[in-house]
Amino acid sequence: MALHLITGIAGFIGSSIARALLERGEQVRGIDNLATGKRENIKEIADRIDFREADLLDLDAMKEACHGVECVYHQAAIPSVPKSVLDPLGSNQANVDGTVNILIAARDAKVRRVVYAASSSAYGDTPTLPKREDMTPNPISPYAVAKLASEYYMVSFFRCYGLETVSLRYFNIFGPRQDPTSPYSGVLAKFITQMLRGEQPTIFGDGSQSRDFTYIDNAVSANLLAAQAPTAKVAGRVFNVATGTRVDLNQTFELLKKMTGYSGNVKYAAERGGDIKHSLADITLATKALGYEPKVNFEEGLQRTVEWYRGQSKAAGA
Repeated sequence: MALHLITGIAGFIGSSIARALLERGEQVRGIDNLATGKRENIKEIADRIDFREADLLDLDAMKEACHGVECVYHQAAIPSVPKSVLDPLGSNQANVDGTVNILIAARDAKVRRVVYAASSSAYGDTPTLPKREDMTPNPISPYAVAKLASEYYMVSFFRCYGLETVSLRYFNIFGPRQDPTSPYSGVLAKFITQMLRGEQPTIFGDGSQSRDFTYIDNAVSANLLAAQAPTAKVAGRVFNVATGTRVDLNQTFELLKKMTGYSGNVKYAAERGGDIKHSLADITLATKALGYEPKVNFEEGLQRTVEWYRGQSKAAGA
């Protein structure tokens, strides 16, 4: 049983990776400063993990956390384009300085591999679709710049120090436990919870913007594959994690109307600064190098997510 460290373990994706590792019989240590993560996400596994409330900017705490660790899944971040526009310095500190700290700690502890939660926002709003890893990055927002800078740090730590690193560019991950109350959370979590309550959801823009929405199980699978893939195939490289399909927000709203039973209409508002118009991934590289294939398609993932939030709503009202 190897020991795995998850940064941002109390977050939506981090807690999902933790569950998958525990199911496989692995040992799990997790760190989170609980700025965006929630204790309730790890409540039922708390007695099975070594949880440490710590901040990525505390280098000593990161060094302690990396001691004896086989693999780090670096998920911690302030995952928000709008917040980065409002506070570029805070975004940079959390998303770049924090990453450098975890890399230094992992290097010094002789961790075998770091798997990093990179972002499709690195591609920016270039019109070429689908997005391929060999395309020139064109980040728009401070968040996207910070995530891309961290990718480059991953590559440099492999080249300079031999620390194996793999960066996974996530495309709009969604699913159970995503926080719908955060002003920076994913659009699907907000839509679902609002529509289940009979509240009118808001689309920023005309709704024609499209996304390669990727269910959480696919992202978890990609992380586990990235941790185990042969060094020669993955170390120091970047891979898209998505489904290779896209759907626009108007179509998504119509699907959710059927699934939630919502009978109203959607409200349209002005586009937000830093948002990308269209997103679609080419996942060929991840398939070849990682053996990655999407396990759950968009509609199935959407249905699972709706049912989870419906269950949460019923439990809260019980």
